[in-house]
Amino acid sequence: MFEQIARVPGDAILGLIDAFRQDTNPDKVDLGVGVYRNDRGDTPVLESVKLAEARLLEQERTKSYIGSHGDPRYTDAVLSLVLGERSPVLDAHRASATQSPGGTGALRLAADFIKTNLPGKGIWLSDPTWPNHVGIFEAAGLALHHYPYVSADNRLDFEGMIAALEQAPEGDIVLLHACCHNPSGFDLDHDQWRQVLALIQRRGLLPLVDFAYQGFGDGLDEDAFGTRLLAESLDEMIITSSCSKNFGIYRERTGCFILIAKNQEQMENVRSQAAITARENYSNPPAHGGAVVAEILNDPELRSRWIAEVDEMRERINGLRRAFVESLAPFGLSERFAHVAHQRGMFSYTGLSPEQVDRLRDEFGIYMVRSGRANVAGLRREQLDYVARAFAAVCQ
Repeated sequence: MFEQIARVPGDAILGLIDAFRQDTNPDKVDLGVGVYRNDRGDTPVLESVKLAEARLLEQERTKSYIGSHGDPRYTDAVLSLVLGERSPVLDAHRASATQSPGGTGALRLAADFIKTNLPGKGIWLSDPTWPNHVGIFEAAGLALHHYPYVSADNRLDFEGMIAALEQAPEGDIVLLHACCHNPSGFDLDHDQWRQVLALIQRRGLLPLVDFAYQGFGDGLDEDAFGTRLLAESLDEMIITSSCSKNFGIYRERTGCFILIAKNQEQMENVRSQAAITARENYSNPPAHGGAVVAEILNDPELRSRWIAEVDEMRERINGLRRAFVESLAPFGLSERFAHVAHQRGMFSYTGLSPEQVDRLRDEFGIYMVRSGRANVAGLRREQLDYVARAFAAVCQ
């Protein structure tokens, strides 16, 4: 029966990994895969994570299941991290958290929850957005719509975004990137978040905030501004959180599916549905990553060390953004790529065409997604001059 199954193209980003590995160019540069790297080109294990794991090795006494909602020490800690330790939402017991296999797993829980409990509702995604958003919500059977986010001249198209969402039917879901928009790097400012809130209230929409990069934009609390604004102003919302980047535990698959309801009784209702959704997807989440995060966030010394490590990663990325633009100045391109210094997070929409991206790969061994998205966190300072010369060559 398998002979009837056709081959489909592989994931474009994952395909870059194989192509990069096979490239024999000694100067090759990987700006495609979305992981943080230090100036040695490594994706390090954070010292806070190592210390937490050492404690767990000594203290762990069981490998039993942790339940469909996961470890309460982890979910409570993530709720405080995302919503704030003094959150009125937490004080009112309006929030439910379900541990998930990564942020991707949290998004799949959100998709299935919406399909089952909010039948007929469509979801609005930014154009562009993380490509897997499309796959996840299509696989769940949701109707997809798109709102503009980046204009033809490679700027945030906030007016287009608002105009499109004004047409969204009441009750539809709008997916928003909390910070460090993937793939563009363009974020909403505080006033724009307030305008989005007003639109959501006016149109009766349900926000789903994808919070994958907390701490990688302007700071742990600063990056949560929009998420907390919505949570404290609306009766209902959905949040998906990831610990992959800010804890550097990519392979441990540690995320959280958060539901906010009007009151505690309604929260318990939706929480019961979240448990069924998790049960039907994977029964119980993996435990190790959540245990590491819980150990760090609940220990003042480890938490302080972790915050310093997040600050270091963020400052390195933002410093690389500025240094990259400066390295283009000798070629007269600093103004053209000035937006790179103002974007936030690991990714940048460079504005390069697919053909220019192909030339970077074929002629210089510089690997990027053909949309022009570059992982700035994949750069090393010693590579800046080489990459700048390559960009200048393809921009002539």
